[in-house]
Amino acid sequence: MSDTSARDPGFAAGRTRSDDDVGAHCLTCGDVAVEMTVVRVDARRDLALCEGEDGARETVEIALVDPVRPADRLLVHAGTAIQHLGERIG
Repeated sequence: MSDTSARDPGFAAGRTRSDDDVGAHCLTCGDVAVEMTVVRVDARRDLALCEGEDGARETVEIALVDPVRPADRLLVHAGTAIQHLGERIG
């Protein structure tokens, strides 16, 4: 049993804290990836203004998934687009 498990009886022997939260959030920073839609692109700076499902807007780095255009859907983690999900339908 690891030292952490011994101090935290809520964890089963041989399991780590990350085993209980797989897929829930980033293990490094605690942030989650969210789907956003591109509103406007600033290709010169590799940035896009994106909108989430709740209507909130934020500037997103797009260098990893470039090229993008308005209406494209992106998976965004910690302010950086990490996957291109295609074009918005509808």
